[in-house]
Amino acid sequence: MGADKTLKTGVGGQGLGVGIRPPGSPGRGPGIKVEAVVVEERPSAVYQVVLPTQQKVLAHLVGVVKRNFVRLVPGDRVEVELSPHDPTRGRIMRKL
Repeated sequence: MGADKTLKTGVGGQGLGVGIRPPGSPGRGPGIKVEAVVVEERPSAVYQVVLPTQQKVLAHLVGVVKRNFVRLVPGDRVEVELSPHDPTRGRIMRKL
């Protein structure tokens, strides 16, 4: 009579939610947010930015910035979140 409305499950009867982490699992640690200036655009939406300490960092755009089609050119000020694992990499959180 009615359609079978069972949920597809993965290992252990858990749902197949992509990108969902259980509480307490290790994930991205808290990054350090700093202001920076875009110096150069590189392939694959990667930018070289300079921090106030004159350190050069490679940073990529976060999803919300990409979705809103924000364009960056050399000289733009941006907010960068540095990786806790590799201080020479980061994510561009927003344009200032």
